[in-house]
Amino acid sequence: MMEPLKYKVIKTIAQYHRYAGLLEKLVMLNKKSTAERDVMELLQVLIEKYDRDHNTFTEADPIESLRFLMKDHKMKSVDLATALGVSTSLVSDILHRRRGLSKENIRKLAEQFSVSQELFNRPYALAAPAKDSAR
Repeated sequence: MMEPLKYKVIKTIAQYHRYAGLLEKLVMLNKKSTAERDVMELLQVLIEKYDRDHNTFTEADPIESLRFLMKDHKMKSVDLATALGVSTSLVSDILHRRRGLSKENIRKLAEQFSVSQELFNRPYALAAPAKDSAR
């Protein structure tokens, strides 16, 4: 007889939130055991599958999504800069659409907020550069 599975394919939004919360807690651990890393990897796969199946990010603007996640996690620009290992001026440029998100920043954001990289890896318009006032 098989033991019941601890983690299953996500079928409800409540289950999705439970798994995302657990994944967030695991991500925040400084030292992770092999078992904890395995659970993190499994939860990421299950969450990404749910996201794909339910098209949760099809229309989401990456910067608006980032702003929402920052607000939801009570993060300020300086907190995000620390989490990404970048300067506050770069975070400001990203949030004001003066600079795009790099692949590395997309990966770190997805891990930080326990979401699929797809959320941030979408095209979005950058602000027009300021005109040179010396002319």
